[in-house]
Amino acid sequence: MTVFDILTYPDSFLKKRTVPVENIDGAMQSVFDSMAETMYVAPGVGLAAPQVGIGQSFIVYDIASKEDGHDLHVLVNPKIVTSEGEILSENEGCLSVPDFRADVKRSERILVEGLDRDGNPLRFEADGLLAIVIQHELDHLNGTLFIDHISALKRQMYKRRVKKEMRQQ
Repeated sequence: MTVFDILTYPDSFLKKRTVPVENIDGAMQSVFDSMAETMYVAPGVGLAAPQVGIGQSFIVYDIASKEDGHDLHVLVNPKIVTSEGEILSENEGCLSVPDFRADVKRSERILVEGLDRDGNPLRFEADGLLAIVIQHELDHLNGTLFIDHISALKRQMYKRRVKKEMRQQ
C-alpha cells in the first residue's frame, strides 16, 4: 500500500469540486486501501479524496476507538439527503488545516446516500461524531474546508499565520 501525501491549506486543489466515481475496479480498491492507510498513519478519523489530490467523490472514515480496532468505511459518491438539528463540533480539526482547531456548527442528524466500496447502494442515518465526520469529509468533496465555516476574523488570523510560516520557510 501507498501512503499518500496530504495536501494542506492553501493548496488550490482543496477548493475544487469532485466528480463522481464512474467505475469501482481493482485499481480503485487499491486507492481506497491507500487512502485508509494514509488516514491511519496521519492519524485521522476521516479522509476525503481531494485531500490527497484525487478529484473523485469518495471518502474513508473510521471513528472506532483504538481499543475496538479498525472499523473502516468507504463511502463513494456520497450525498446528504436530509439534515436536522444543530450541534457544535467542539475543537474540530483537519489533516489539511494543520495546527488549527475551532468550534464548528454542524447538523445534529443526517441521512446519507452513496455506495460502499463494492458499489452497493447505502442509505443510513448518522448522528453525533459520525454525522460530524461525514459532514466534514463531504465538505471536502465540494471544495469547502472547515475553516470556511468559522468567523471571518478567526479564518483571517489562520491565513495570516500560514502565510507568515510559508515566508519563513
